[in-house]
Amino acid sequence: MKLPRNLSSYDLIRSLSRLGYQVTRQTGSHIRLKTEENGEHHLTIPAHNPIKIGTLNNILKSVAEHFDISRDELLRKLF
Repeated sequence: MKLPRNLSSYDLIRSLSRLGYQVTRQTGSHIRLKTEENGEHHLTIPAHNPIKIGTLNNILKSVAEHFDISRDELLRKLF
């Protein structure tokens, strides 16, 4: 499955909230997220519109590894 090309940081945060991620703080243009599901996991997302493809790929790769699922399965859950 292809990555969305025009995803803003706020759209990504809204999608990740389905997996239990919550905003813990924001410093400048970086937003910190945390989940307690399946162990504790932290993410830092740049507050950009749109998020660059490589950055989005690395964020989703980290989330997929945390939940022990494939990236395509994660994309189906989120989008």
